[in-house]
Amino acid sequence: MLEAKFNRLRELLRGYGSCVIAYSGGVDSVLLARVAHDVLGERSLAAIADSPSLPRRELREAVEIAAQFQIPLRVVNTAEFADERYLANPTNRCYFCKHALFTELTPLARAEGFAVIAYGENASDVGDHRPGAQAAAEFQIRAPLKEAGLTKTEIRELSARLGLPTADKPQLACLSSRIPTGEAVTPAKLLMVEEAEYFLRDLGFFDVRVRHHELAQGHLARIEVGPAEIPRLIADDQYAAVAAHFRELGYLHVTLDLAGYRRGSTNGVGTVTTAAPIVFRAASTRA
Repeated sequence: MLEAKFNRLRELLRGYGSCVIAYSGGVDSVLLARVAHDVLGERSLAAIADSPSLPRRELREAVEIAAQFQIPLRVVNTAEFADERYLANPTNRCYFCKHALFTELTPLARAEGFAVIAYGENASDVGDHRPGAQAAAEFQIRAPLKEAGLTKTEIRELSARLGLPTADKPQLACLSSRIPTGEAVTPAKLLMVEEAEYFLRDLGFFDVRVRHHELAQGHLARIEVGPAEIPRLIADDQYAAVAAHFRELGYLHVTLDLAGYRRGSTNGVGTVTTAAPIVFRAASTRA
């Protein structure tokens, strides 16, 4: 079954003749870019969107992976942070992000003779809240992983088979996803989140999100780690070191969400009071 899906993916890409892959350095897009390059060679191009929503480490690693596998790569600056609709952080924020990306990739593909633009939506994404898919449909962007019926688990399996370093990479969404719906997205907030998450990852935590909430009296960080990782975070006073570092980053309050990491926990949440029953306060300043 997996072999048949993999062959179907290769057939789809070969049928394009040439294509630009919307590349992020994540599990899906790395596999897609690698297979496209295997099938089409120099008639494929990976293009990564650079903006404040992309962590600097992720950009560096994405560039390094492309170089390692000799995948042609272009870094494209996108303008979603010039769009007030994106900055307002509505429930369909991802639509404006993907719209900005495809607005850049469409003329690039046209000018350089690439027939198709493709991105990494897969079969496991069907049914998720994915406003970016609307933008993809409007620009007629192809989703060959989804069309081939490849699930996230199967994509990881194929990635391991091809020796891709992203095979077991944790799932990462853009930094703006850490801001609750309805709270404004700003580069300053995203930098705080980025540095906070780096700190936790460097401590060895795998599934990590730092949700950034605005209170009347300052910033609050709500930490999500994998449920199995929670005991390690609160053991041996490690949480105190985390709280101290987060304060240096500008957080007035630091909390641990006892529900653990889960996708989309800021969707439709404009205030932290809805999460209060499951939040453990690791530290806070005193008057």
